[in-house]
Amino acid sequence: MKKNLFFFREILSLGLCILLLQSCQSSDPVDFSTQIKPLLNAKCISCHGGVKKNAGFSLLFEEEALGDTKSGRPAIIPGNAAGSELIKRLHEDDPELRMPYEKPKLSDEEIDLLTRWIDQGAEWGTHWAYSLPESVTVPTPTQEAGFTSNASEDFIQNEIDHFITARLESEQLVPNTPAPTEVIARRVALDVTGLPPDSTLFAAFDSGELSYENLVDSLLSQKTYGEKWASWWLDMARYSDTKGYEKDQARSIYEYRDWVIKALNTDMPYDQFTIEQLAGDLLPEPSVDQLIATAFHRNTMNNDEGGTDDEEYRVAAVIDRVNTTFEVWQSTTMGCVQCHSHPYDPFKHEEYYKLMAFFDNTRDEDVPSEAPVLKFYTPEQQRQVDRVTAWIAQYGNEETLAQYQKFLLYNEPVYNSHHLKDIQNGSYDDHASTVLWDDGSCKFESVSPGEATALYFKYRGPVNGTTLTFRKNNAEGELLAQTTVNKTQGNVIGKIPFQKSDEKFDLYIETDNNGVGKKVNILNLYWVALLEDVPGKNETGYASINSTLVNILNTETPTVPIMIENPEQMKRTTQVFDRGNWLMKTDTVEPTTPETLNTWNTDWPKDRLGLSRWLVSKQNPLTARTVVNRVWHQIFGRGLVSTIEDIGSQSESPSHPDLLDWMALRFMNEHQWSLKALIKEIVMSGTYRQNSENSPELYQKDPNNELYAHGPRIRLSAEQIRDQALAVSGLLSLKMYGPGVMPPQPEGIWNTVYSDAKWIESKGEDRYRRSVYTYMKRTSPYPSFISFDGGSREICTIRRTVTNTPLQALVTLNDPVYLEASYELAKRMQVSKIPEENIAFGYKKATYSKISPAKLAALKQLYESSLLEFNNEETAAEPFFHLPNKPSPELAALTIVANAIMNLDEFLTKA
Repeated sequence: MKKNLFFFREILSLGLCILLLQSCQSSDPVDFSTQIKPLLNAKCISCHGGVKKNAGFSLLFEEEALGDTKSGRPAIIPGNAAGSELIKRLHEDDPELRMPYEKPKLSDEEIDLLTRWIDQGAEWGTHWAYSLPESVTVPTPTQEAGFTSNASEDFIQNEIDHFITARLESEQLVPNTPAPTEVIARRVALDVTGLPPDSTLFAAFDSGELSYENLVDSLLSQKTYGEKWASWWLDMARYSDTKGYEKDQARSIYEYRDWVIKALNTDMPYDQFTIEQLAGDLLPEPSVDQLIATAFHRNTMNNDEGGTDDEEYRVAAVIDRVNTTFEVWQSTTMGCVQCHSHPYDPFKHEEYYKLMAFFDNTRDEDVPSEAPVLKFYTPEQQRQVDRVTAWIAQYGNEETLAQYQKFLLYNEPVYNSHHLKDIQNGSYDDHASTVLWDDGSCKFESVSPGEATALYFKYRGPVNGTTLTFRKNNAEGELLAQTTVNKTQGNVIGKIPFQKSDEKFDLYIETDNNGVGKKVNILNLYWVALLEDVPGKNETGYASINSTLVNILNTETPTVPIMIENPEQMKRTTQVFDRGNWLMKTDTVEPTTPETLNTWNTDWPKDRLGLSRWLVSKQNPLTARTVVNRVWHQIFGRGLVSTIEDIGSQSESPSHPDLLDWMALRFMNEHQWSLKALIKEIVMSGTYRQNSENSPELYQKDPNNELYAHGPRIRLSAEQIRDQALAVSGLLSLKMYGPGVMPPQPEGIWNTVYSDAKWIESKGEDRYRRSVYTYMKRTSPYPSFISFDGGSREICTIRRTVTNTPLQALVTLNDPVYLEASYELAKRMQVSKIPEENIAFGYKKATYSKISPAKLAALKQLYESSLLEFNNEETAAEPFFHLPNKPSPELAALTIVANAIMNLDEFLTKA
């Protein structure tokens, strides 16, 4: 009997084990990226992450999460949830022991999820954005109930629609009908060129003479395409015509804006577009355009205020470059890592400074001149430059020729005077020069002269007869160079022979002038450069060449700030800043990319060029995803990942993950990084061509159009609203490029303390140029742009927040730009003696749609009441129009109507 009972118990135990094993095997596997990581980020990581590591426990990195805590034991034991301290603390009743501390207890479902994850082995996994599949299969639509074959066939125009269809089917939804011809023509023109379609193009498409694809191709080929998409890019590049900070002085950098427009119009591949902006100066024999492209990272602010530390603001610019690069190309908030490891994403504090090392070796040093700046010579000046370089090519070697070609282009490398040490009888004057008196002295430490036999120096001479002497190391050192400096008109670049020296030394500088008082300024020294002398000294014509060289160096030219790398002898050392404080430097680091992302190719140089190649490597999981997501956002008003500035672990999940990956792979491989091809594919889709009308039922189910069951409906950008008003009124100028222009703005907006700079209203066609050319002052942006959510561009702007405020209506109702545009549109509306026909004509010209009877009646009533007022009061139009010739009452009333049309929702939105 006992034996049978024992046997029964054994069978029962075995059965229970089998059932338990089957239960574990049937339990759905827990996915770290989609289920565990969001839960840890939301509930745990604020105390156990990159910023805080309470009890020595961090959930940011796998090795930290599974390693020992301060107790000497791990909090997570893979495969053993019951023995894991993490799970025990989640079940605690004592609030002092229970986790999360001083926060609500996790739900039973959340605890169960974490328990199952640990029991299944606590597999860590990778965030979806940090890996990229090799290929993605395009889904095939099924014929679900409610999704008819006809609807599917009419809707699907390319592969994008298959992905959208699959999601719509899963939600039991059908796509909207196609948008009417006039609506889609206006929509695609605004998206591609930023302007409504011109009448000829629209007529050809409306009549069927031009196919939709041909319409898209025609729009993409127009130069207005580059101007429209440049506004998008310039927000991210933080482009401005001023330097920022308190003084906010003018900056000549419009050549960069023009480079962006040209690059977009020529459809420069995005990988090349990236490389040239981040490292054009490091390409072999870079062209002028490639040097201009590097101004992307010279859009950083420059602080000319007295008393500021140039090194502090140089470092601030470098930090901005690191943050901006990862925001623009990687959708990553790398700025968090400056002070500590990222609180949510797997980027370590030290990795920030390894990235910073890529950018830390550039020549710019927060000087008022914004050096290095690229010079633009006139044809006559260029002939003189060519004469000098031809001489050097004839009598010198390739190294000397390259040295002078660079020096003539951008006057680098130089030792700037804010690096001078031990200043005696003088001081640094905050304007990039060191002031020296009689018996003044100072020195540059650790100068590497190389093969230098000529010393160039930029200075200003306030008095005559100053002896300027350069010695090795100190006042008793070897004489290296000496000259007499006389009074100059402004700043001058001088050249004197220099005694060759092979060793590194301190360059000691002294001044002497017995003809002045002891504390009289006798020299302003800006910089010193050491170069090999021009070869061919014994050849006939050398003196003339030497004179021409000095004259060219002193020629004033237009310029643009650019990036130039330090030569090896001036290379900086990069150190980790303790908690982000630039004054508290710790370990020295070398340029390295984050371990989490794609691997580094050892063939790449460890500089900005190598970093740019790493960014556009097809193994990089973020670059193509980022640009595809942001182009989609520009067109649809939301990204496939709605948090377009961040696709890290705290981002929203993609609405269509397979579509995002498919488009990213296609952008790199099939489209060969072509932005035009990407944009064309999106606007050719049936998803894009849908009617934008919504229904209450659909709005309740999908308020943000995440499922794309209808077409995009978006308020136009600040630039588009102004440009559209000028275009439909016939005022818009098609003139391209050049310095920023100043269209009308209210008086007294600018309050410039440090200079006499004023907003001088542009005349002629410059008054009516596209908004991308409007002068951008950081501390006082163009008012109407600010009202319509444009930014100040002090930092990188990934997304403009779209608002709806009364100020916007005040702009379009009262701003001189819109009043003048209304008047010009009204003149074009005078096609008939019947008011209704004029109003209907104006409405269609502005919106490309036929006016409804209700709107026509309302606008006719507005016309009649306005006409009555203008007829009864002769002076009524005068304060409104400010025109040289007073309009007739009929034209004045029609202008009121035109202004009302320009304030309608259908004019201010893309539907």
